[in-house]
Order: sequence, then C-alpha cells, then structure tokens
Amino acid sequence: MNKLKIMGLMGCLLLVVSCKFYSLSGISIPEGTESFQVNYFQNNAPLVEPGIERTFTFALQDLIQNQSSLTLVNNGGDLIYEGEIVDYYIAPQTATSDNVAAQNRLTVAVNVRFVNTKQEDGSADFTKRYSFFVDRSASTQFVGGALDDALDEIFERITQDIFNDSLADW
Repeated sequence: MNKLKIMGLMGCLLLVVSCKFYSLSGISIPEGTESFQVNYFQNNAPLVEPGIERTFTFALQDLIQNQSSLTLVNNGGDLIYEGEIVDYYIAPQTATSDNVAAQNRLTVAVNVRFVNTKQEDGSADFTKRYSFFVDRSASTQFVGGALDDALDEIFERITQDIFNDSLADW
C-alpha cells in the first residue's frame, strides 16, 4: 500500500514540475523565457480608421498575458511581437435583385514579426500576414458600437492565431 501512495505522489509531483514547461492549454514556453513585449503596431492601411492600432496592440498584449505566465515588459523582452496593420477595408459581398449590397464585409490584415531572443539560431522567429473578416447586413454601418463589435471579433481571431503560431506547440 505504501508503494502505491509513493508512486501516486511521484506521479503528481512529475505532473506539477512538467507543467512549468508545457501546460495543459497547449502552450509551450521555452525554458528560461519569462517576458514578452508587444511593440506598438502602426496603422499603414490605405484606409485609416483612427485608434485601431492601439486597440489591436492592447488586444495582443491582453491575450498573451491572460493565456500564459509571461510578464509584459516595455523593452528587453524574451519574446518580441511587432508589425503593422496593412489593410482595413469594407467591401460589398452579396447583392439583392436590385443590385444593392445585401451584406458588407470588413477585413483587417496585420503583418507580424515574431522574435524569440532565447533561441539564437532564429528557428522560432517568423514574419507572417494575418487577416480576418466579418460580414454584416448592409443596413448595419461599420461605425460606433457596430464597428467596435466587428473589430473585437476580428482582433480576437487574429491575436489567437498569432498566439498559437508563436507559443502553441501542436
């Protein structure tokens, strides 16, 4: 009976210790990595919607803080996220029999450069374009609360994709 208790205790201890490097959420934080920084994402889209660069930067910071044990720093981070918003546009998607838009699509695209300063060979670094869209009825204009809701949905998807590509090891 004592051997069974000892083996159970050792199994629990091994599980707790191994969670430092690999968590049940699927993220894989390299050993020695403790911090991250998200540099301000400039809005370089041809059509500029004021404030979305700030909203996106904060959304990425919040997601990484909420889904990892990493500490947000202003400079000198072990993981560095930077880039720019390169596209923001609204386009009609479907038309009615009167050749009037029935739906409009808001699309946002972001270029991201990720650097893992703990891996000197650069094997974890990447530069990638992320894009997502939402469709709304043509009677809904992308202003005010409708715009905020659409951007929240788009940024949630884009930031989760960035997080998965940089920290999830599936």
